[in-house]
Amino acid sequence: MSPSIPLQEMIRAIRSARTQCEERGVIQRECAAIRAQFRQTDSGARSHNLAKLLYVHMLGYPAHFGQMECVRMIASPRYSEKRVGYLGAMMLLDEKQDASLLITNSIKNDLSHSNQYVQSLALCTLACMGSAEMCRDLAPEIDRLLRASNSYIKKKAALCAVHIVRKVHDLGELFAPAARSLLVEKNHGVLHGAVVLITELCERSTETLERFRKIVPDLVQIMKGLVISGYSPEHDVAGISDPFLQVRILRLLRILGRNNETASDAMNDLLAQVATNTDSTKTVGNAVLYETVLTVLDIKSESGLRVLAVNILGRFLLNNDRNIRYIAMTSLQKIVCTDHNAVQRHRGTIVDCLKDQDASVKRRALELSLALVSASNIRTMMKELLLFLSSCPPELKAHAASGIFNAAERYAPSQRWHIDTILHVLTTAGGDVRDETVPNLIQLITNTSELHCYTVHKLYRALLTDISQQSLVQVACWCIGEYGDLLLKGECQETEAAQVTEDDALDALETVLQSHMSSPATRGFALTATMKLSTRITDNVDRIRSIVSIYGSCLDVELQQRAVEYNALFKKYDHMRAAVLERMPVIEKNSMGHINGESAGETVKEIQTATVKKAEPLLQQQPANQVCDLLDLLGGSEEPLQPSPLQGSTAPGLSINTTSTAGGDLLDLLGGLEPTPLAPVTVYEKDGVTLTLHCEKQSDSGLTVTLTASNSTDSDISGFTLQAAVPKSVQLHMKAPSGDSLPARGAAKVTQMVVLNNPNKVSLKMRIRVSYTRQGSAFQDTVQVDSFPAL
Repeated sequence: MSPSIPLQEMIRAIRSARTQCEERGVIQRECAAIRAQFRQTDSGARSHNLAKLLYVHMLGYPAHFGQMECVRMIASPRYSEKRVGYLGAMMLLDEKQDASLLITNSIKNDLSHSNQYVQSLALCTLACMGSAEMCRDLAPEIDRLLRASNSYIKKKAALCAVHIVRKVHDLGELFAPAARSLLVEKNHGVLHGAVVLITELCERSTETLERFRKIVPDLVQIMKGLVISGYSPEHDVAGISDPFLQVRILRLLRILGRNNETASDAMNDLLAQVATNTDSTKTVGNAVLYETVLTVLDIKSESGLRVLAVNILGRFLLNNDRNIRYIAMTSLQKIVCTDHNAVQRHRGTIVDCLKDQDASVKRRALELSLALVSASNIRTMMKELLLFLSSCPPELKAHAASGIFNAAERYAPSQRWHIDTILHVLTTAGGDVRDETVPNLIQLITNTSELHCYTVHKLYRALLTDISQQSLVQVACWCIGEYGDLLLKGECQETEAAQVTEDDALDALETVLQSHMSSPATRGFALTATMKLSTRITDNVDRIRSIVSIYGSCLDVELQQRAVEYNALFKKYDHMRAAVLERMPVIEKNSMGHINGESAGETVKEIQTATVKKAEPLLQQQPANQVCDLLDLLGGSEEPLQPSPLQGSTAPGLSINTTSTAGGDLLDLLGGLEPTPLAPVTVYEKDGVTLTLHCEKQSDSGLTVTLTASNSTDSDISGFTLQAAVPKSVQLHMKAPSGDSLPARGAAKVTQMVVLNNPNKVSLKMRIRVSYTRQGSAFQDTVQVDSFPAL
């Protein structure tokens, strides 16, 4: 191949290569020829060779040997070579390359060139790959060009200033006066660059934001001119006058009006005018309307304007373009908590989106539908959600089932409706529900004593129909074991009467035990239910005994252990079988999500106090020497107690010094005077998420920290994770959390235990990162703990 072949022929030769090896051969030969010509200082084809090298770079092959050639061509006085040199610098160089520093002086000289196109090349290159050092050196030149008379140069300089502000935040103050003066320009390109520059300045500095709030009237006038202007072929796009500039102005207005009533009032009329006058039949108009809606919802706008914005999003839901429907539902989901009634008006359209073929649209429609459920529409919405659950994609079943459970628990009109809804979900998607669904449903059934007969009959029929849904089968087995006597009576007024014999009930449970679809946990439920029926029936106890004995040699250790223990009840402890297998008591569940008072310290103290009162007479009946032995075993006391001189009789009273050490502390604890535990400390509270910290000192260097998170908002939180960091000399071990989801309104909490070992006794600090997802949006925040209560 000749070294002087044109770029087009080289491209043609590369594309005609039949194999990758042949393509590499063509490129290697051409690169060798380009290297040879680079060494010739008087070569007249420098720009030609560099252009070919840039094409090679675009194909992914190494072209770093052309970096110095770019530097030389930038310094060339010829425009054709300078143009290719700057293009090569933007592609082959970056701020990490040392060669980039060599072009700083050339860029500075070209910024003062008399030719506007040479100045433009320098501005584009600096905006593309300028490092922080280059930006500091050339920032005064850019500020000078922002005040130039040439509009072409001013718009390029404005975009270059944006890059400089992003690289060096401190230089924002330098460009603020010039940026404000650009708003009086008539050229749309200059206006666009000025708006982008002001947006960047306001996002970087709060002081600058307050200063630029004074330009809101100017921006409103510019925007009004665009909205009411006639047809302009230079700026018209599908009937909209310069939509790119309109979108940029609306974004800047959103930043300026956020949390400021004065600025928001100044733009309310404009936003209403844009929302009513913009054509929504084409994508360009929809883009402007979407930015208008975001601005209305983000500033302190009037209530009527917010309703108008929600109605625009409702029209978006009727659009044939799935992308527009998707962004409409994403926006509605963000405001459903604040403008619930306005969003409710579009409930029918949102529910219709559940039938969309696109999976992402379905997911957004499901999340929004769940957020719209309330006490007034629970029956209607649940009917639609259950219909969707029966036909939704497998990847959405778990999310849909979880949302239905939360909505039913929060807004259930009756206990029977609540139970029916959960059973419907278990029948439809029993394999996709969370693990806590089974105990939660059992707790609900236990607490509704008037529906025990109805529930056991319904679950029995469901068990006969389908035993593939493990969660449903487990609840059914539990109910048959607990309320088998009600099932056998057949006197249920809530449902159709069906006579079930003892053999029928045992056949159903034995089918579950023998089915290959049953998991070990399900077989455990069925075996326990079979054993419980031994106290509910009279004629088939021998059959139950034989069923249980079979599983005494089961390969599953858990099932084998249950069977062996149940066999022992039949043989050695038969007199206790009825008492052991009696019906479970009502499961009380407090508001904190803990069962039977296991969580709150006050409840535990009450139990301890009651236990202590019963134990006090027993303590007085113990021989005094045994008490002394107990105290001595625990380390003794400074003042040992003397045994009572009355031998063979119990001490009538026991006087104990409460100021003693271990033994006195033990008896003081039994006397109800236990030390008050350290109260949890709230270390993080933001956006409805609260994180508390409880410490317990294990040793001189060991500390156990328990982190507890709760959610007080009206929307569920998923993907909740905690990450912790401590000084290098401290050893940290994070145990598995109790879960990764926080239901709304504090229905449940997530706890995570962190074990710290501080052998060097350094000052202990911990930085905690909180991450979670709410309504499809990801949140992340960091908090630092500088003091620990246990220390």
